Amino acid sequence: MSEAERIAGTLWPLIEPLHAVSYFAPDAHAGFDAAGLRGFWPGYFAGRAAPLGAVGPEPITAAFFTFAPTMVARALPAVWQTVPPRRALELRQAGAVTALRRLLAGQEAAAERAADQLVEVAARLDCAGRVLAAANTALPLPDDPLARLWHAATLPREHRGDGHVAALVAAGLDGCEVLVLRAGADLPRSELQPYRGWTDEEWAVATERLSGRGLLTAAGATTERGRQALREIEQATNRAAQRPWQDPGGADPERLIPLLTPLARACATALRFPNPIGLPVPDQT
Repeated sequence: MSEAERIAGTLWPLIEPLHAVSYFAPDAHAGFDAAGLRGFWPGYFAGRAAPLGAVGPEPITAAFFTFAPTMVARALPAVWQTVPPRRALELRQAGAVTALRRLLAGQEAAAERAADQLVEVAARLDCAGRVLAAANTALPLPDDPLARLWHAATLPREHRGDGHVAALVAAGLDGCEVLVLRAGADLPRSELQPYRGWTDEEWAVATERLSGRGLLTAAGATTERGRQALREIEQATNRAAQRPWQDPGGADPERLIPLLTPLARACATALRFPNPIGLPVPDQT
């Protein structure tokens, strides 16, 4: 493993909570509710898909990867009739800032320093083959320090996510199969299946396919071969995410890690563990 790969793996659970407040902090959703997108999922799909414009369900099913097509289609393209993409971008940023202002109270100076360093890293992202990351890099850099922090965390987050999807595809897994494999290894099924929209029948068929490949036992437990596949996917994800850390510019990873750690811990108080995105508690990284 290269040093840049190690850094990419170390920083993911420190950057992810800064972005993920948008999904777990209740105050981050208030704007979507007020705009008429009732419930969590319409606002989620509107906010995260908005950088790509008023797209339909097919490209978002592909980009988000682990969601059942029927679940995506229940939200898109209908959400755009209530909240067009430009407004969705405004609402998701405003909600993130509201959540970060509460969670990072007293740490504003550190948050601003972290934002500036992450902006340096984001400027070095290679978005070739990473459509969702590229769409987010096209958005303007906010002036507000907390908005800049959230935006600067979102860019490497979606960049890593696009690379992770590529690693899953290369491993021969589809969106349901990877969830079944993780459920057999280290995450509760209750944190995966209902939040991604797969039916029991689809889950059972995916289990049968994985069992036939020797990745799961008949009872649904991940085999050693399956665990090795998951390890290789994580290694491939880190390799795909390493380039900005090979030349991070003004962002010194050895200083960035202790700077981000208390911010990540504060944001993690808005999350639950375990969670559908597989994020570990920052203290355990």
